[in-house]
Amino acid sequence: MAEFKEIKSDRLNEKILYTRHKSGLDIYIAPKAGYSSQYAIFGTKYGSIDNHFRFEGEDITVPEGIAHYLEHKLFESEDGDAFSRYAKTGASANAYTSFDKTCYLFSSTSRFKESLEILLDFVQHPYFTEQTVKKEQGIIGQEIKMYDDSPDWRVFFNLLGALYHNHPVKIDIAGTVESISRITPELLYKCYGAFYNLSNMLLCVSGDIDPNDVIKVVDRVIKDNEPKKVESIFDPEPDTIVKPRTEQQLSVSVPLFNFGFKDKPALGKEAARKEALTDIVLEVVCGEASPLYRRLYDSGLINANFSKQYFSGRSFASVIFGGESHYPDKVADEIIKETNRLKKEGMNKDDFEAAKRTVYGRLAVTFDSVENIANNIAACRFMDYLPFDVIDEAANAEYNSAQERLNEIFSEERCALSVISPIK
Repeated sequence: MAEFKEIKSDRLNEKILYTRHKSGLDIYIAPKAGYSSQYAIFGTKYGSIDNHFRFEGEDITVPEGIAHYLEHKLFESEDGDAFSRYAKTGASANAYTSFDKTCYLFSSTSRFKESLEILLDFVQHPYFTEQTVKKEQGIIGQEIKMYDDSPDWRVFFNLLGALYHNHPVKIDIAGTVESISRITPELLYKCYGAFYNLSNMLLCVSGDIDPNDVIKVVDRVIKDNEPKKVESIFDPEPDTIVKPRTEQQLSVSVPLFNFGFKDKPALGKEAARKEALTDIVLEVVCGEASPLYRRLYDSGLINANFSKQYFSGRSFASVIFGGESHYPDKVADEIIKETNRLKKEGMNKDDFEAAKRTVYGRLAVTFDSVENIANNIAACRFMDYLPFDVIDEAANAEYNSAQERLNEIFSEERCALSVISPIK
């Protein structure tokens, strides 16, 4: 049987088992005794931003949206589709493509080993033909047009277009109708060969599971694999923004806004540190208990849909505020005014400690869900750290480090406002 390395968090009384399979596949198992469901993710470090890459000595550029397209097509085989196979085991299956990863997953309450076998099998057996690729172009084309008319989608991508000059994070994950029309079976196989190499993938499993059962299925289903290196290539991205404001008219009753601050990306422990400190800072700046939030809410400038997030991944990062407001420019001005005040006067230390407890509690709760655990492991490992790293950084965060982080993030030279306003 496989030898597992135990990754422990004494703080949470949680553990993750890790082993590298002989095929090169990294396997993470989070045992949750007594839980009624199981959850598995088979993922690759390949997302919508990976349109230009170097593989086997060749520089390759592919159409925008191809990672998402490949995800759709991989469920199909010559004998049918994976969903019909899952129907026999009762598992609930899905997949998603984000900016920097693609993940195939299922949840189950019984027949876990059979469902895991299906997952590992269909992802390893691509089947692309001219006919099936052409058929999918119409389906995904309709999906793209639907998102083009989605106010929530457009306000977000319009902001990214205002923040980023060259980085492909500003490009819609699904691509455009024109870009997907250039996708061929040959290009799909080329991308599959580069990014679906097992040394670029991981398997995350969570639930009341015997780790040895997982390894037995992997041994039986996973094919021999020669490790291959793929390197994504990105054009240099300036620290500056493209423009400070962008506005589009769509069918909304109340204007939507996203207000973002461009940040420098990181990987590894530094990324975990940035995530924890930024979440604490955002809680101080505009958490529901903050003076700014109460002021904006009580004056009617925002409503309960107001949100804040640290949006980060491989090679990109920004802080984004969002919501509905009849006066989005006023909201942006108030955020700048408050962050400038906090930069000058410093955060209140009691507010910092309260925010630190809030963020820690929010992170700790994620380990109560098998779904959240598996997704967190995948997201963190593709950023070269573990979920325990973030919670440790939050627990150990110091006031001065958080203040430095606040000073670093909130620059008026690196912020932009995106607005979706009603059609006049």
